[in-house]
This record gives sequence, C-alpha cells and structure tokens, in this order.
Amino acid sequence: MSRSIALVDCNNFYVSCERLFAPHLERRPVIVLSNNDGCAVARSNEAKALGIGMAVPFHEIRHLVQRHGVTVFSSNYALYGDLSDRVMNTLEQLAPRVEIYSIDEAFLDLSMLGDQLDGVCRSMRRCVTQWTGIPVSIGVAPTKTLAKVANRIAKKSPRTGGVLDLTDPALQERALRRLETGDIWGVGSRLKRKLAQCGITSAIQLRDASPQWIRRRFNIVLERTVLELRGIQAMSMDDAPPTRRSITTSRTFGQKVTDLEPLREAVAHFVSRAAEKLRHHRLITGSILVFLSTSRFAKPGALYRNSHTATLLEAVSDTPTLLEHAMRGVEAIYQKGYRFNKAGIILLDLHPEENYQATLFSDLEKRQRSERLMKTVDLLNSRLGRGAIRFGAEGIGDNPVWKTSARRKSPAYTTCWKELPRVIAHDRVGRTPYERDIP
Repeated sequence: MSRSIALVDCNNFYVSCERLFAPHLERRPVIVLSNNDGCAVARSNEAKALGIGMAVPFHEIRHLVQRHGVTVFSSNYALYGDLSDRVMNTLEQLAPRVEIYSIDEAFLDLSMLGDQLDGVCRSMRRCVTQWTGIPVSIGVAPTKTLAKVANRIAKKSPRTGGVLDLTDPALQERALRRLETGDIWGVGSRLKRKLAQCGITSAIQLRDASPQWIRRRFNIVLERTVLELRGIQAMSMDDAPPTRRSITTSRTFGQKVTDLEPLREAVAHFVSRAAEKLRHHRLITGSILVFLSTSRFAKPGALYRNSHTATLLEAVSDTPTLLEHAMRGVEAIYQKGYRFNKAGIILLDLHPEENYQATLFSDLEKRQRSERLMKTVDLLNSRLGRGAIRFGAEGIGDNPVWKTSARRKSPAYTTCWKELPRVIAHDRVGRTPYERDIP
C-alpha cells in the first residue's frame, strides 16, 4: 500500500489567533512582535505585501506601520498555546495517526484513505476552521519532505484552495522544477550556498543527485532529503514525540534589574513554569541549571554572565524542591553592581516519571504528599487560569520590574477568567445597552 503523508500547517498562526477575537482585522495588515516587542515574528499576507520582513526589528518598520495603519500585537503565548492544543485535538479526531511537529504544524498518515485524498483533506480543512476558527493549509505526498513542498504551494497559490495533493509523480516533477534548494525543508541558507557551489540550485537537481555522493560530500540528513524528494520514505511517522532532554524557561527583562530580590522572584517564576511543563509531560528531573546575564552589548566592564548547576539526590517534579535549589543558585552567582537583563533556568537529566528510583534515604510518604499537592495546584491553575495559585517566592505583584515588555498584548481570551471576551448587547427594541459574558 502506497503511503500518503499530509502536512497541516496553520496559516500565519499567531496572526490568525489574534484575528479570531478581532474579526474586523481580516484582510488588514497585522504583525505580532517577539518578547519585549523587539521584532516581527508573525505577519499577515497583507503585512508581507508591504515589505515587512520576518525578524525585522520593530524600530526599522515603524514608518511602515504608521503609514499603512498596520495593527501591532505583542506575543500572547497563553492564547497561542491553547488554540494550538485545540487544533491538534481536532486533527486527532479526524485522522488515524497524527504527529505534532510544532505549535502550528502536524503530520498526518492518510494512507488508509485510498484515492479520495483531495476531498477528505478539503473536508478536514473546513472542519478545523469551523471548530477552532484557525485557517489551515494541507499538502499531501508520499513522504514528509514532499508533503512540505505540497503545503508550501497550497499556502502560496490561491488556485489550490488551500489543499494540494502531490501523490502523482508528474505533479511532483512540475513542483520540484519551480523550487529552489533553499525552499526545501531542512536546507538552510548555508547549505544552499554549498549546493550552489556544486552546481545544484533547484529542487529537481537535488532530487536527481547521487544519494551516495550527497552523503560523502555533505551528510546523511541531506541524503535522506534526496530519497524523500524521490518519493522514498526516509523519515517515518512518529505517533509519540521523543522524550525531551531538557526544559528551558528564560526571559529578557523589560528593564534592567540590579537587586537580588527581583532576580529571585524572576527565577522562581521560571522554575514554577518549567516544573508545570515537567509534570504535564510526566517527566522528572535530576538537575537544575540557573543562569544570569547582562546585555551582550554592555561595555566590557559591565559584562557578566554566570550559571550554577545543582544535582539532585533523586529526580523530582515538585516545584518546592526545585525552588529551593534554584534560590541557592541565584544567590551563588549574583554579583552586586551589574545591570542584569536576562535570567533563566534549565531542567536537565530528564526521565519519564515511571522510571523513578528511590534512594536509601528517600521519604516516599513525603514524596506522595508533594505529588498530591502539585496535582491540586496544576488542576486549580488549569481551571481558574495560570497564576491563580502561585508560590510566595514568585512575588505578590502583578507587574514586577523584570516582567517582559508587552505593551500591545491582547487578553488571554481562552485561559483566564478575568480576560474572557465581552460583548455589548441591546434589548429587543434597541434601547438599553448592557454587557454580558460570552458563554
């Protein structure tokens, strides 16, 4: 049976999330900025048409924003993460096998659907949009790499209607002839230049190159790409993503921090978030690294970066234990007189929680109490909104000095009770306006 792999990709995902709760922004230029409102990380098609490039610093495009009335948002990761979960849950109901590739992409194995791929994918596309409000493009092909090619064309060409089936070898040939090597999944700008030096500038030339020569001249990864472009599956579907090797939570501050206490609060907040992710993935950690850093553009005498790693006696996932080690780490590397602009933590030596091994001095009863406490905290935060229950080490204010600058951030419409969308309605004769929560 021939394989049919589909790639579902959310169109301009961050922008689509913002438009979902501001439909008047459809067909208007919209961009989303990175942390601290530094540069553009998402652009609507209308914004791209104005010449706004990816990762361009905001101060360089401010004149375009003002001249063309571009709507600007700060990143709202709570909103994007929740809507991503909704899209992926929808796909898992519509396809037999789903591999989540990123926050806005997923591979589907549609091999069992036979020759009705185009109709099925168009129905799936309508269903995702109807259930979640997020528009998607779908590309289908015998391999993941060709599915990426199909998706790219489906997204860029209005004639496809957002769906393209490249299972036909003749269509694959036409598509690859129009594609440059730099547009192929996994071929970056550096590799594109090296291939050009060897006379390979198009996708069709890369496909027809000798796999053995590619492996000797470059690497085995590019050899797999060549095979995939030929329709030979070299990258299998993976229902369950591999176990994470580390979890990093860090942030560049909205303003410089010089005192120890706000640094402690910032690191405590990062530990709390990372521990929540740890438990969500049913993992435990054996060590934690804490780091502090000044701006890399600071003068030589004002430059400082340091880290501290603590190895735990036994792997854990509870926040209090991780906070204890993290606070010691902050105090060990803090240096008075420096203006810090970034801090973070990395959880290392991760293992599935079922692989926990007790030590000779383990207090199993205490560990069970801690697990029940963390489960309760996570449950309350999931129901009442993130941060509803938090540790005192994180501070009690809602606007700490280390908080990332996000002046244009939209509300967390789907994850925070206080920020639920509201509508203004009128009575039947249109006389009395009143506010009402959307159910």
